[in-house]
Amino acid sequence: MRKDPVMPAREAALALARKLHAAGHEALFAGGCVRDTLLGREPKDYDIATSATPDEVTRLFPKSNEVGAHFGVVIANHGGHAIEIATFRTDGSYRDNRRPESVTFSNATEDAKRRDFTINGLFQNPDTGEVIDHVGGREDLKNRVLRAIGEPAQRFREDALRLMRAVRFSSTLGFRIEETTAAALAECAPLLDRISPERIRDEFSRILLCPRRRDGVERLVETGLSDRFLPELRATIGCDQPPEWHPEGDVFTHTMIMLEMLGTDVPITLALAVLLHDIGKPPTRTVDPDGRIRFNGHDSLGAEMSDGILRLLRYPNQVVEDVVTMVARHMQFMNVQKMRVAKLKRFMSAPTFERELELHRVDCASSNGFTDNYEFLQNKEAEFASEPLIPPPLAGGRDLIAMGLNPGPRFKELLDALETEQLEGRILDREAALAYLRRHADET
Repeated sequence: MRKDPVMPAREAALALARKLHAAGHEALFAGGCVRDTLLGREPKDYDIATSATPDEVTRLFPKSNEVGAHFGVVIANHGGHAIEIATFRTDGSYRDNRRPESVTFSNATEDAKRRDFTINGLFQNPDTGEVIDHVGGREDLKNRVLRAIGEPAQRFREDALRLMRAVRFSSTLGFRIEETTAAALAECAPLLDRISPERIRDEFSRILLCPRRRDGVERLVETGLSDRFLPELRATIGCDQPPEWHPEGDVFTHTMIMLEMLGTDVPITLALAVLLHDIGKPPTRTVDPDGRIRFNGHDSLGAEMSDGILRLLRYPNQVVEDVVTMVARHMQFMNVQKMRVAKLKRFMSAPTFERELELHRVDCASSNGFTDNYEFLQNKEAEFASEPLIPPPLAGGRDLIAMGLNPGPRFKELLDALETEQLEGRILDREAALAYLRRHADET
């Protein structure tokens, strides 16, 4: 099948807008692409708002997808891009806190007023670049303010996911949330209970992946939004730690500093592991008679808690498994210099190791400042780089069967012991490996 050549997203959207205009319809760039253009950021995609009805849009673009025609939304494909074309509309009531029960096609002024935030309510003439502002968005962009259009609580009651979006826009753009809008976030936080875990998860992940993730998480806590999907986090506030190891303060402060220290481009598994690595500290906190604070077993309990938290948010299985592994193993880094070579190589061979190493780096840098274990592991990575950490086995189960052994638990014991000898460098070839197995095959 012949495909349209891929072109810049703006050019593709401009071609569609011009075709709409040539047919006698008003067609404007809308929402995020206008906001990002005015901020000097490259828009990821372009949306078009138009006076054309969905039927008129589909007649102009016969291969378009009427995914949301009931709400006035049609997806047109052009130049390798899927571009949303939405008819100017006014929304009816929102009984499910997610989508309007009905829409009425209207004009640009009314369409702008039904949107979420002023900075997202701007339009732009695709040809002239003229910005059409019916909601005061340009002034808020200039002042770096996030403000709900109209009455904030009403906007959030219409679609409760806007609560999470407000925090995301504030943290990703570095904007201050206007006072009335901020107050409405806290007031309407319980509405988040009516939003699906998957939609909350997606917004939460975007917050964790932006460079200002600390600000975003702190805002989620301040407004009570995090209490609706991550209530365990609040318990870390005021959970004090041994000052000789954590002069920075309580568990929450420690975690926020770690989030801030992460780089700008990190995988979601690392961001989640940093956020949750000490989630098991509050329920495991004890104080000795001499006043020493302990968190015995917080790593294993934290791994269990992380599993429950992430599964409730419907994260993919692999994400859950990786984060749980990282949380469960983060305390083992204090012992790496005492590990025998075989154990160290196995520890370093975990698929999550590089992310764990970064977690360890920010864990120490945000508290005691120790770097000796981190530097030790970096040196070991260089030392072991010439060959696989876990080399191919020199012998296996078939060899044990040939020696007359029946398959069973003893197989694994023998082969694990052989692997240890190989990793320690005491057995280097197959002949020595078979001799080792023969010597130990009859042991009980």
